[in-house]
Amino acid sequence: MENKITVLTEKDKAILQSYHTVAEGTAEFWGENCEVVVHDLSHLDSSVAKIVNGHLSGRHAGAPISEVTLSFVNKMLANPSLRHVTYFAKNKRGEAFKASISAIEGEKGNIIGLFCINFYLSVSLFSLLQNFTPAAKTENENISETFVENAEELMLNALEEAKKSVYDNLSISSSNKNKEIVAILYQKGIFNLKDSVITIANNLGISKNTVYMHIRNMNK
Repeated sequence: MENKITVLTEKDKAILQSYHTVAEGTAEFWGENCEVVVHDLSHLDSSVAKIVNGHLSGRHAGAPISEVTLSFVNKMLANPSLRHVTYFAKNKRGEAFKASISAIEGEKGNIIGLFCINFYLSVSLFSLLQNFTPAAKTENENISETFVENAEELMLNALEEAKKSVYDNLSISSSNKNKEIVAILYQKGIFNLKDSVITIANNLGISKNTVYMHIRNMNK
């Protein structure tokens, strides 16, 4: 008989599933010395629902929850304010790692799973730095990202970049420049922001109906 501490609804299952992609992204960010695990607490005997870089611990999907992890789950259940812990440990081979356990909450606020990160400390500094150094030229290498304080600043920054791109392109006629600017902003998702059409229209010196017209034409 399989041990259980919770029963998942369909929404709970979807929430847990969404963390699988987060696990892959986290492991890719930190590199091969980072093991990331998503635990499904409805099946303690086979709680590992997703694991990336499982070679570090020798585990695979379907493996049971560990004794240490289970003890932290019980502490979280006993203390509603405790939803994440960080600690240092060693595996059975004596390899040291820093671990993080964060609760995954379901639709009713109950703990349905865990998101765990185990970063192995045996990695050399050279290897760690190499993971954060581009090995070759990629399309994402030279991205310039500006962090803003509010949505309006985000819109205006995007507008300035779009205007520069369009105005520098001599093949775009003067009558089509606003259309191309709106197209660039549309592709970036700027018009998903509240009041974006009005903000862009005002700063381009055109009516909001003209902006809507350009957007409609792109959706045809």
